[in-house]
Amino acid sequence: MTRSIKLAAVLFAFVPALGFSQGNTVNDSFNKAKQLLERQVYFDHRVTLYCGASFDAKKNVTLPEGFIATKHQKRAGKVEWEHAVAAENFGRAFKEWREGDPVCVNNKGKAYKGRRCAERANQEYRFMQADMYNLYPAIGAVNAARQNYNFQMLPHAKSDFGTCEMKIDGRRAEPPERARGQIARTHLYMAASYPRFRLSNQQRQLMSAWNKMYPVDAWECKRAQRIEKIQKNTNEFVKQPCIEAGLWDQK
Repeated sequence: MTRSIKLAAVLFAFVPALGFSQGNTVNDSFNKAKQLLERQVYFDHRVTLYCGASFDAKKNVTLPEGFIATKHQKRAGKVEWEHAVAAENFGRAFKEWREGDPVCVNNKGKAYKGRRCAERANQEYRFMQADMYNLYPAIGAVNAARQNYNFQMLPHAKSDFGTCEMKIDGRRAEPPERARGQIARTHLYMAASYPRFRLSNQQRQLMSAWNKMYPVDAWECKRAQRIEKIQKNTNEFVKQPCIEAGLWDQK
């Protein structure tokens, strides 16, 4: 047995102890994931994660009263699909993202790396990128401003979006209370489902606190149940509290 095989066997043996569960292994297309969410998950609950804005089947957003966007104004009228755990924050774990790959060469012979290369060259990355548990509708301007920033508490910052209490400050973001529970359970799920993604101690403590402070509601449970049916895997951080609260359809 080679050293690499021995190492793989050891890691596999420790997976249950580390708390890893199965992530997405059904769909590796980000575009298809967005279409499935639009048509089979959010079709009767077209409401954005951060600001609670409604949107229609053509992705047009009805902005909440008092909403402002000082930047990315052209993207304020449309909904976009936001990775709660930013794609770059798990993508950097892939060599293709950091260094490129022999297949990542454009039609002019120039090599490239980053998200585009990881998406082209690594199916594991594509599965993570397309995981519907990690995708939420957001006003385009908010999605653009959040970028890949980690979530933190920003007690001295002010909202960047008027009446929508989404704060961006110094490459950090604080979501409104309405979004914190869903964000927390998504981060915990991603860390448990994909060994490549690791939460820092600070992030894990914050997400664990938000998980307790902001419990599941009926919509979060329905959303998870619909995704489970499509994607064929479970987010136990949502499902178990939903069952305990009597919000999981047992049919």
